[in-house]
Amino acid sequence: MVHGGSDAGPLCLGEAIETGGRSTNALGLVEDALRQAQLDRGQIECLAIGLGPGSYTGIRLAIALAQGWQLAHPVKLLGLSSVECLAAQAQAEGIFGRVEIVIDAQRDELYLAGYDLGPQARRELEPLRLATLAEGQARQRAGATLIGPEVTHWFPAGRVLFPRAATLGQLARDRTDFVAGERMEPIYLREARFVKAPPPRTLPA
Repeated sequence: MVHGGSDAGPLCLGEAIETGGRSTNALGLVEDALRQAQLDRGQIECLAIGLGPGSYTGIRLAIALAQGWQLAHPVKLLGLSSVECLAAQAQAEGIFGRVEIVIDAQRDELYLAGYDLGPQARRELEPLRLATLAEGQARQRAGATLIGPEVTHWFPAGRVLFPRAATLGQLARDRTDFVAGERMEPIYLREARFVKAPPPRTLPA
């Protein structure tokens, strides 16, 4: 969550960390973050939203909250990749060299993206894509550091990192590619597939 109050750019960042599982009270977390930053809702000028990949329901909830906020208050919206956020966090924690970001994509697949991280620079080597477990194993054998929210589930030597709201806000400071709420979509690499239900059968009397 980003607050901007002058031409100098964002002034304050607030963050609330939730570990309670599926029953997350999104508005409660917003109030916690505002209280930490000593702000009220009317002072917020921009909201930065993590678009995933990640929990599809959670990301949809965040987008819906941002859309509702924009309807009620004239705020700007920014959508950022959770992968970019994780790369920035790894860099801030001193994880340098070839880094592979690994996120569970379900269906026995992974989201995979490659970065080269240094003390002063962060460069994307491979854009986010769907990959197999074998591809992740090959990256590890090649010497890459694997990071992600659940990375040790597949790669015990990996480094567990979760995308943080504070990092998202810091990335948003230098961005100006604002979007309207109705155009904000989660990052989901699979094509939507719908199966038409068969017509109802009439059973003989």
